[in-house]
Amino acid sequence: MLRTYREDDLEPLMEYYGDPDVTRFLLEEPWTPDAAEMQLARRMQRTGIDEPGSALALVAEFEGRVVGDVALWTTGDTTSRGEVGWAFHPGATGRGFATEAMRTVLQIAFDHYRMHRVVAQLDARNDRSAKLCERIGLKPEGRLREDWWSKGEWTDTLVYGMLEREWKTP
Repeated sequence: MLRTYREDDLEPLMEYYGDPDVTRFLLEEPWTPDAAEMQLARRMQRTGIDEPGSALALVAEFEGRVVGDVALWTTGDTTSRGEVGWAFHPGATGRGFATEAMRTVLQIAFDHYRMHRVVAQLDARNDRSAKLCERIGLKPEGRLREDWWSKGEWTDTLVYGMLEREWKTP
């Protein structure tokens, strides 16, 4: 189940965002309790796409337990282009939760918000996320070499994308 964030998500989010293995390929450091409170407050405000700069942030839940979270946000000066991101608890991997959640996010992006294009950008060392992109139908579009300074080193970025017409094609 995907749902918006709630105050009681703080502890389950800390379980995985506080883990250096989970945040290794993310742009942020492992969460501290203060960072977690700030992030949760921000994410609770991201309830839909209605203008450039807006976002939809959702928690993935299975049998009442938070297993991860996903997001869709606009890019540029329009709502017709979006970007997606995700993070999942290590104990929930390998069960299809991320695949199902991200397919739902793409459906929301294209069918509800009528976006023209959605991308995912990820650390090129993140093999699991690259495989997820391919599973959900995002196409590899490029590799940006050493374009991001992250956690003390230059990293490459992989770019994946999908157009609305590709979503609608079986």
